[in-house]
Amino acid sequence: MTKLVARLALASVLVYAPAALAQDEGGDEDRKVVYKQKTEIDFEGLDVSGELVKPQSALVLDRKKAQFNPLIKLRYDFNSEMEQSIDEVK
Repeated sequence: MTKLVARLALASVLVYAPAALAQDEGGDEDRKVVYKQKTEIDFEGLDVSGELVKPQSALVLDRKKAQFNPLIKLRYDFNSEMEQSIDEVK
């Protein structure tokens, strides 16, 4: 059994050794990727055909204006405060 394990270990080393040696020593610093400034795609020779597919029904939503509870109560008369201020002035 140990001979079988030793043979499998040796076979795996021999299989993966060339892949490890194939790595470049310089690393990625030596490689530079150069892209074109402009890519042009020509659709002149292309013929596109098809049909328009629409849904069978339409969904129309009627939005209502949102109603919020007012946070500030508007007052239209300040009679009581006016009377109190007159007493303070006297």
